[in-house]
Amino acid sequence: MTPTTHTFGTVALMGPPNAGKSTLLNRILGEKLAIVTPKPQTTRNRISGIWTTEDAQVVFLDTPGVHRLRGRMNKFLLQAAWDALAQADAVAAVLDAALYAKKPGVYDKDVAPLADALRGAGRPLLVLANKIDQVADKRELLRVLAAIAETWPEAEIIPVSAATGDGVDVFLKRLVELLPEGDALFPDDQLSTVPLRFMVSEIVREKVFMELEQELPYQTAVEIESWEEEGALLRVGALIWTARENHKGIIIGRRGERLKRVGQAARLEIEELTGMKVHLQLWVKVREGWTEDPGFLRGLGFGE
Repeated sequence: MTPTTHTFGTVALMGPPNAGKSTLLNRILGEKLAIVTPKPQTTRNRISGIWTTEDAQVVFLDTPGVHRLRGRMNKFLLQAAWDALAQADAVAAVLDAALYAKKPGVYDKDVAPLADALRGAGRPLLVLANKIDQVADKRELLRVLAAIAETWPEAEIIPVSAATGDGVDVFLKRLVELLPEGDALFPDDQLSTVPLRFMVSEIVREKVFMELEQELPYQTAVEIESWEEEGALLRVGALIWTARENHKGIIIGRRGERLKRVGQAARLEIEELTGMKVHLQLWVKVREGWTEDPGFLRGLGFGE
């Protein structure tokens, strides 16, 4: 590669739920673009992050976790992942090496939905063994790496920690070498193709996920209902949708305390994102069975 060569390409970040794809994307960009929680299936829509250097520009597609769960919403999630794969110049499969080191039996089940699809994708494949900072016994890590090599003999395997950044530079260097030559399509300072309103709705949804803990976060969605900019003030009204009437009280909490905490945490992060003073209003509404309603799901951005 000559000094004057410029690289441009699109990379699909794929993997099982909770493997660390969104954490990796945020690490690469140096900014929080994708929401991150300890819960699987946090990412629901395909999110594009743009990483730019002097010699390269890479568009990362952060996809929902690939799984075998049933249901209309899960079908939309899987389709978003497969669509990203079809558009990509290369694929980075992110796997939870710490999980497989601790529970070897989980590996085959976790990678089964991905194995054949990535094997026949016809694109450069890098497999990132993520969360190596959580693996104390490196012999267990070597066992995981051997299992990955058996699944994808053609892949390059790179141990990384998205949380600490260990190995991420190695990954990016190799990725740039694999991508085609091309001019940058986006300004140097643009980090994403995602609309600001979508990012705000994701911030609210993240805070809902964190507040609900084990109390049915997957039955919730967030929709921006109103958006008004008045000088340095941003007024946002957001609906938190839930699938059942008895979930509404759980989200609001006793005397509205839980919803208040969600709003306070979201407002601070939205102010940091926008650089504006934010007035955020939240409402909780019930739509029975929304996770199985194709029209409603498309209205929330699924399947786009």
